[in-house]
Amino acid sequence: MLEADIKQQLDQYLQLMEGDVVLRVSAGDDAVSKEMLDLVNELASMSSRISVEHVTLVRTPSFSVDRPSEETGIVFAGIPLGHEFTSLVLALLQVSGRAPKVDADAIKQIQNIQGTYHFESYISLSCHNCPDVVQALNVMSVLNPNISHTMIDGGAFKAEVEAKEIMAVPTVFLNGEAFGNGRMSLEEILAKLGTGPNASAFENKDPYDVLVIGGGPAGASAAVYAARKGIRTGIVAERFGGQVMDTMGIENFIGTSYTEGPKLVASLEEHVKEYGIDVMNLQRAKRLEKKDLVEVELENGAVLKSKSVILSTGARWRNVNVPGEAEFKNKGVAYCPHCDGPLFEGKRVAVIGGGNSGIEAAIDLAGIVKHVTVLEFAAELKADQVLQDRLHSLPNVTVVTNAQTTEITGTDKVNGISYLSRETNETHHVELEGVFVQIGLVPNTDWLDSVERNNFGEIVVDRHGATNVPGVFAAGDCTNSAYKQIIISMGSGATAALGAFDYMIRN
Repeated sequence: MLEADIKQQLDQYLQLMEGDVVLRVSAGDDAVSKEMLDLVNELASMSSRISVEHVTLVRTPSFSVDRPSEETGIVFAGIPLGHEFTSLVLALLQVSGRAPKVDADAIKQIQNIQGTYHFESYISLSCHNCPDVVQALNVMSVLNPNISHTMIDGGAFKAEVEAKEIMAVPTVFLNGEAFGNGRMSLEEILAKLGTGPNASAFENKDPYDVLVIGGGPAGASAAVYAARKGIRTGIVAERFGGQVMDTMGIENFIGTSYTEGPKLVASLEEHVKEYGIDVMNLQRAKRLEKKDLVEVELENGAVLKSKSVILSTGARWRNVNVPGEAEFKNKGVAYCPHCDGPLFEGKRVAVIGGGNSGIEAAIDLAGIVKHVTVLEFAAELKADQVLQDRLHSLPNVTVVTNAQTTEITGTDKVNGISYLSRETNETHHVELEGVFVQIGLVPNTDWLDSVERNNFGEIVVDRHGATNVPGVFAAGDCTNSAYKQIIISMGSGATAALGAFDYMIRN
């Protein structure tokens, strides 16, 4: 079932297993069950430490990953291939006794959780955000016997997904109640459970030389450049990696022909850790004030001080801001075609936006859904011509230009979209089941009062990355840089760090 090169890599990982693992399989006569049986039997044939037992579990087809004398609580409902194959491999290693690569503080937090917690995560195998959630919940199940987790492939359990009206992945339930949507790291899950750090964890921190606000490519680059100067450096990040964590294929990062967002972020994080930088993850800044030092107040109430600050808060998906968008988010309104597209198989959807991201989304979705309607506000599409040519070759795509979206309609979930023709001034309504918003980004700068911003909310910087506030610099997508690209953000992060260092020398 597995290709030769994958089996060769898998064989190397299976040799790292430290104890025996039993795969308890609940299978039927359906095609998915047969494919699942082929997978677990192939795994068992590759390692003497893996055995297979046939049982009846809550869902069929599914299998649990257990120790011979102990249930770990890890269950895969469906076939964990695609992006989830790594989740399966890690589960095998961790259940066998190999320690997960998790910070000691996080391990302690997990082990101290009291009560019974059963998580269910609904995923799609094409979702690049889902493995983070699956792997985090599996780790929690391995480390705490009161925690269990079932990964459920929405493609294998369509009736269950429809019944729960799940229209975005990953979607997580805890003890039968909705817990969260979208990518969540282990730290974020622990924070939602109330076990994360509070303001007291930041008391008595000495002032920094450079404090970076934001952990995306610009922030990571700035922190590394600052730390290499031998000065005290810290990072405050709401989510390390930022928007790059939601990026699938990256083909224009010079020197690397292809990589994926999560892989690049993992490399950035490892590089940052090499320099002893104080990384404060899952923290959001809410106020900046220049006194003798620059003071940054976090949303948890803590106040950090630094001789200089680099703002690299990045950007977020821009909302279309029409009635129905907020009401039906994750109920038909989506922002990631790679993650949520498979949930709309055979259905009708719209893509709002005719730039590169919108047209790429439409092309991807056209191979899954029944029909795609592209709505573009301008008189013509803005995407690269090669993408437009590909789009126009598809038989199940309709392009509407001069279309101003006015409303996303629905009851319990999306059932249509309305738009105004800017040519005829007539209102039109399209019946459909999903809307993907792809209209660009908006900078995360709303919390800044004293720092100069332009009409788009972007921070105005000079060629050194300096803002109008002495000692405060900025870099990346939150600034008025001409282009928003990963490689440009990294360069501007380095510029801001060098600018901050020069500022400290001169002051």
